[in-house]
Amino acid sequence: MRLDLLSALNAARAGRRAAVLVTDLDGGEARLVTAETLAGDPLEGAIRAALRTGRSGVVEGTRAFLTVQVPPAQMVIIGAVHISQALVPMARMLGYDPVIVDPRTAFATPERFPGVTLLAQWPDEALPGLHVDRYTAFIALTHDPKIDDPALTHAFEKDCFYIGALGSRKTHARRVERLTAAGVAPEALARIKAPVGLAIGAITPAEIAVSILAEVTQAWRQGIA
Repeated sequence: MRLDLLSALNAARAGRRAAVLVTDLDGGEARLVTAETLAGDPLEGAIRAALRTGRSGVVEGTRAFLTVQVPPAQMVIIGAVHISQALVPMARMLGYDPVIVDPRTAFATPERFPGVTLLAQWPDEALPGLHVDRYTAFIALTHDPKIDDPALTHAFEKDCFYIGALGSRKTHARRVERLTAAGVAPEALARIKAPVGLAIGAITPAEIAVSILAEVTQAWRQGIA
């Protein structure tokens, strides 16, 4: 591999940016494709599909091999609640290493969340150090505007691939009113999945956790590219 391509690939990895190395198997010129250069690429459709799956391989009908580098998805959960207790082990099965943020020390305890990265801080204190980005699933579950609203604002700013928030449609309508009054753009508010999770009729915390993970997976596999 050319040194300039290797350096660019390493820089993308260090910066948590997706990149695809396109190699001509017949010995032609190799190139690196990133989000900034993807639009208009001759293999744009195939590269977008590869980014969604994270799988490397030969593009069907060509002699081009795609080496895919996608940052590992992160999950930030706002709220040390019952749903979070069910969500964490399921998320780990899918390869996430969830982080929980909740300033309410009565809820955010190691006894309730053994072995979990748990930050008993307000979002404005905890989130800047977590390197939230577009490869982050961001889930607000406290049902407390003082905690969820500033956390959601941070998620908008970082362009998270998934942003979900607990609450009924009525609760969400009030949330939209508050955030609109705070200056959040309508297109950002439209990104919130609320009520959170796919509509599978979930009732228990575990069922709601399943619905959330299904929706997160759908967003990751169908929309990240």
